[in-house]
Formats: sequence, C-alpha cells, structure tokens
Amino acid sequence: MGPAIPRQRPAPPKPPGPRQAYVDAFDGIGLPGPAAEDVDRFAPPRARTPHPAGLYVPPAEVAVKGRGGIKGRAVTGIAAAAVTTVLAVVVAGQVTGGEDDGGGVRPQTAIGSDHGVQGSGDSAVGADGLPAAPDAPATLATLTYDQKMARTYTLRADLKGSGTFDAVRGFAKAPGAGRKYTYRVDVEQGLGLDGELFAQAVQKTLNDERSWAHGGGRTFERISSGTPDFVITLASPGTTAFWCAKSGLDTTEDNVSCDSAATDRVMINAYRWAQGSVTYGDKIHAYRQMLINHEVGHRLGYGHVTCDKDGDLAPVMQQQTKFLDHDGIHCRANPWPYPGS
Repeated sequence: MGPAIPRQRPAPPKPPGPRQAYVDAFDGIGLPGPAAEDVDRFAPPRARTPHPAGLYVPPAEVAVKGRGGIKGRAVTGIAAAAVTTVLAVVVAGQVTGGEDDGGGVRPQTAIGSDHGVQGSGDSAVGADGLPAAPDAPATLATLTYDQKMARTYTLRADLKGSGTFDAVRGFAKAPGAGRKYTYRVDVEQGLGLDGELFAQAVQKTLNDERSWAHGGGRTFERISSGTPDFVITLASPGTTAFWCAKSGLDTTEDNVSCDSAATDRVMINAYRWAQGSVTYGDKIHAYRQMLINHEVGHRLGYGHVTCDKDGDLAPVMQQQTKFLDHDGIHCRANPWPYPGS
C-alpha cells in the first residue's frame, strides 16, 4: 500500500449573524480569519447588546489563532483597526442622517457666557424639547442689533443685586471732532443681561446726530481702563437705589434711574432697561434710547422740563418713565434731545 493520504478536514461552517461579519472583516483585508471555534472563544457573548452596525470589534491586544497557527498581536491589531474603520464609517453615516426619530443622535448646542437671554415673551424650545437655556448665545446670535433692542427681557422689579460691577471690556472710538467725553460701561454681576448689547446701545445712542452729539459739538468715547468722565452703570433696582441715595435721590417710588451726581456713576435701572414703561408701551428700543439720553443729559448739566403744548413731543429731559400727560396737556413720547435732525 502506498503512503496514507491524509483526509482533508472539511471547512467549518460559517457562524451566522454578527459573528460572521466579524470573520468576513478579516477576509476582506486579505488576512487569514479565525476558525469558527476561535470566534466562539473571542467574540463577545451573545447576551451582550451588539454594536448598532451589527459588528463586534476584538480587543487589539488579543492573539487570534488562525488556520495556520497563532497570529501575533500586530496582525490582530491591523484586523481590529480595519473593523474599527468599518464601524466608524457606519456610525458616521448614522450621525449625518440628520433625523431624530427618538433614538438617533441629536446635535449639541454650545452654551456660551455672553449673558444673552430670552425675551420674556418668548418660549424658545431646544432640540430636546426642553426650554432653551437663558444664556444660550445660539438663540440670539442671529439677531441684529435692532432686533435685540426690540425685545424685552425678564428681570424682577424688586431685584437687589450683588452690588459688584464688571466693566465691559473694549474700546469704542469717539466718531466726532467736538468736545470729547470718555465713559466706561459697568454692568452689575448676576443680572443675566447682555452687557455688550448695553455698551453698544450707549455708544450708538450718544453719538447719534439726534442726541447730545448733535451738530458736532460733542463726541463720546467708551474706554475700559483709565479714568473716564463718567461711568454709565446698568444695575438692579436695589443697587440703583443705593447709589442714587448717595446723591440724595430716591428712585424706589417709581423704580426709576438717576444720575448720581455726587459720584461718577450714571445709574440705569436694569428693570426699566429690561421691561420698559407703560408710557412707551412696546416701543422698548426708543425707551432705552430715552433712558440713556435723559440720564446722561443730567450729567451734562440739564434739568427736568415738560412739553408746553398739547400734542407736542416730550422733551428728552421730561420724566417720561413717570408720565407723558400733565395739566391737561398730552405729550408724545420722544427719546431724543434733537428729534428733528
């Protein structure tokens, strides 16, 4: 008899399901795959929840026994990397699908610290169905300056803040050639209001041709270091009252603002800035311009006056937060010292 011919061992059946995908991942890169019994040994137990792609990734440090014997860690690492790449492509496709059916991947919204807040009349809702964070810049970032100035903001009429201020950083050059006034903008900590918007409003308002810069006689420059001519301060009603009392002024009765002339602070009541007044109704942008012009007008030496003819515009130095009509005369709301310009 001739030498015995060894019987060929039949190829083991391919394991079904996710384990077969595990084996095919090796075949797809031209490497010998593990035997079926080795798949049973190294693949995660069936009881485990499979990856959404239906594949299992073996640990990179496990040596896999192939038909040709033990394959080293380097081969296993390459194979694992290949399977990982397949997973990454599949998962990336799921993420970029864009639809949220209750189990998908929702986009994340970055939350910043610019203190922008929702208007009191809004009910913004995030992607997860919950109310948007009050300081989420994504909500306000697309709004223009005029749109932000047309919104009201939530702030309590009886709020007593920390009494600590932060200067709004930055510099806004005086645009004119007249008598230059420098000012700093301070915002009380914890108000939740947009200090940058407030600073922008002050600069735009004071240097408007209809304001105290009329005719080129004055120009206003915002600084954040050095000694300014005055500090325009956005503060809670309680803190406003404290600083105004230093100059013998009581702002508590009508919750108003003041120029605290005995100090360097022009106080803007944050409740009024956020909510406006009955006299201006929904014209909150114009009301904020009036607040700035009125209190800075006091700093420039102007006192209170009223309109004298029924139907006329109220002078900016009229106490328009408190009243428009007086002695049978109806005055119309007006935020500007020189409204006809």
